This record gives sequence, structure tokens and C-alpha cells, in this order.
Amino acid sequence: MAGGAVSTGAVAAGPQLTKRERIFAFALVASLFFAWGLSYSFIDVLNKKAQSFFSITKLKSTMLQVAYFGAYLVMSIPASMFATRFGYRKGVLLGLGLYVVGALGFWPSAHYEKYVGFVVSAFVIASGLATLETMANSYASVLGSPEGAAFRLNAAQSFNGLATFIGPQIASHTFFGGKNANSLGAVQFVYLGVACFGVALFALFCFAKLPEISEAAIEEQQEASGLVDERPLWKRKHTIFGFITQFCYVGAQVSTASFVMNFLTDRGLYTEEKASQIFSYMQLTFARILSTPLLKFFPAPLVLVAYGIMTSVFSLVAALTGGKTGMACLFLVFWGESVIYPTTFTLATSNLGIHTKRGAGLLCMGVAGGALFPPLQGLWADAKNTDISYIINAVGFAVVIAYGIGMFFYNRRMAKKIADASLYVNTLPATGMQQDEKDAASLEKVEVDDVHYENTVRV
Repeated sequence: MAGGAVSTGAVAAGPQLTKRERIFAFALVASLFFAWGLSYSFIDVLNKKAQSFFSITKLKSTMLQVAYFGAYLVMSIPASMFATRFGYRKGVLLGLGLYVVGALGFWPSAHYEKYVGFVVSAFVIASGLATLETMANSYASVLGSPEGAAFRLNAAQSFNGLATFIGPQIASHTFFGGKNANSLGAVQFVYLGVACFGVALFALFCFAKLPEISEAAIEEQQEASGLVDERPLWKRKHTIFGFITQFCYVGAQVSTASFVMNFLTDRGLYTEEKASQIFSYMQLTFARILSTPLLKFFPAPLVLVAYGIMTSVFSLVAALTGGKTGMACLFLVFWGESVIYPTTFTLATSNLGIHTKRGAGLLCMGVAGGALFPPLQGLWADAKNTDISYIINAVGFAVVIAYGIGMFFYNRRMAKKIADASLYVNTLPATGMQQDEKDAASLEKVEVDDVHYENTVRV
């Protein structure tokens, strides 16, 4: 397979879109990836801002991450159920509505200088993002051929990477620069801008022509391929292990980003403003742009293994060395993160048939790992130091390696099953023709016997 990944099996229902409409629909979906990349990048920098402004420990500052990524645990399954009942477009509108409300919540929280308000607002905005992610990942998969699903999802995720580069740049000049260094006024206006962006997307999605994802069409497609799997979702091992992998990976990814500012400032390497700029350079989107074409030439599980090794090894080296050497290793860790999430999502939701929407919801629940790892690392960083606490993330990234190896053999087995099923289906027409000939001969014999019986009666 060109893309190296098994298709998710999801297909678009309704009237076929023209090429121009499909490009516009993909651009809209990509804008959702940009929206949550922007919000996520602000949370990581806001973590350091909260430590200095509210004079709280690293552990307490991670409550922002706990609230933000805990929302994925709470909202992902309800979001997938909402999509099943009301459709993906209404799911996107629900997600954008929560996104706007959460962003607006930062205004009074900053005005009254209430850290708990920041935590609640982070939960609400992330509830919207959890809903959007459940929808957008599946939409990106169906806007084209099934074979290109992994490539399209990684391409859409590139806009997420672009936003995570832009976000810290904005924060470095607003949260920490000049008179804003000791105030929360800039936080108010930054999140007001985020809310306005969400309102604009809401209006566009109200009137855009988008396909719907039909479970009936998904089932028909899999039956046509000869691959019918009636097992419930909880028996799909590649999906369950995909959820575990996503949980550990996202936990390690979020924790890595959450403490970069501390990694760069605790030992006096850089000021907070300069550290925020370096943080944005670590997340340059060209890493994802350069990595995505690999999925056209290599099997997705092998790409997953390679990038899992890259993130795990360099996280360990950063933890043991620190300083500028450790900083260079973190650049390579962020490079390695570029394609892991979307590739894992595509692999884990492959061949789910009518369970595709619920499987997507389960995989999005894996993002809740971001609520567990940062407090663990914060606890270790408070007790020892920030550098050594990065060992926790090396362990989380190692799970990706194991899943990539397992999915390589799973994909080979599934490809063989599909080939065998196709071979069986291709033999059916010939067998059916022979059966038709036998049935016709039997019918002629019956007709002859009936005529003979009728003549005998007449005599």
C-alpha cells in the first residue's frame, strides 16, 4: 500500500463533492487543526506564566494541563455518540461553540486574577477541542481515497504544527514582554482573539458544503471487500492497544512541552521571553511537512517505530545531560513527535466498520494522558530538578515503539486476509454460473417429466 497504513474504512455519504469543493472542505478541516494547535501552545506557555504570576509550584501549575487534557477523557465518547446521532457537522458546531465560550472565560479570570478561573476555562475550551478532534480526524480521513487517509491526516496535522510555532511567538511578545511581564492584561486580549477566530470558523461551517460519514456505507464497503468482522469494539486489539499507545504518547508529548520553559530557564540559560521564542522554534512545522511524505514510501508502522525510537532516546539523553546539549536533544524530540499522533490514530481506527466513530472517540480519549504525565513530571521536578524528570517522557515514548512493531505484523496479517477474501469472492461468479446451469438442466428435466405425466393421463 502506498500510504503504508490500512484504511480506516470510513467513507463519505451523500452527493459527491467536486475537486474544488473537496479542497475547500479539507481547508476548513485543516483550520480546526490550526485552532486547537494554537490553543494548546498557549496553555504550555501559560503554565510558566502562572508559576511566576501566582507564585505556585510546578506541580500546581500543571492543573492547567490536568483540566485541559482531562476534558478529552470526559468529552471524547459523548462527542462520538453525538456525531452518531446528529452527524459530524453538528458535532463540529458544538465543538466550536464550547471553544468560543472557553476562550471568552479567560477574560474575567485574568481580570480578577483567579487561577481557578484559568483552570475552568482551560477545561471548557478543551471540551470543545475534544469534540472537534473526534470529528476532524475522521473528516480528514474520508475526503479522498481510503489509501491516502494516513497522508491526508498528517497533512492536516501540519496546520496544527504551524499553530504550535506561532502560539509561543505571540506569547513571548505578549505574556512576558515589557509591561505585561507582571500583569495578565495581555492574556485577556490574546484569548479574545482566539474566541473571534472560533466565531469565524463557526460561521463558515454553518454554510459550507461538507460530506457526511455514513456507518451503513462503511459496512457496505467492508462487505464488498470480503472483510466482515462482527466483533465488538472492545475485542479489536489493534484499537485497544492504540488507545493505550495514544494515552502514553500524548502524556509524554504534553509533559515534554509543559516543562520546556523550566528546562530553559531554571539554570539561567535564557530569560522567559527568549525561552518562549526557542520553544516556538522547537515546534517548527517543517518537521511534519518533511516527515509526512515518508508515509508514501514506507509502511506507516515502520515510520512509527523509527520516530518512537527518536523521541524516546533523545528524551533520555536530554534528561541525563541538560544544558545546551539537552536543549539540542529536545529539538530532535519535537521533530520525532511530528507524525506519531496522526499515524497512530489512522492505524488504530483501521478496519472498524460500523465502529469507526466510536473507535475515533476512544482514540481521542487517549489524549487524556496529557492530564497524568505532567503532574508526575512536576512532582519529580519539584523534588529533584527539571532535567532528570524527562526520564518519565522517555518511558512514555517507548510504548510507541512496541505498538509500531505490533501493527507491522497486524497489517501484514490483515492484508493476507483481504487478499484471501478477494480471491474467494472472485471465484464466486464461476461457481454461480455452474450452479445456474445445473438449476436450468434440472428445470428442463422437471418440465419433460411433467409433459410425459400429462400425456400418460390423457391416454
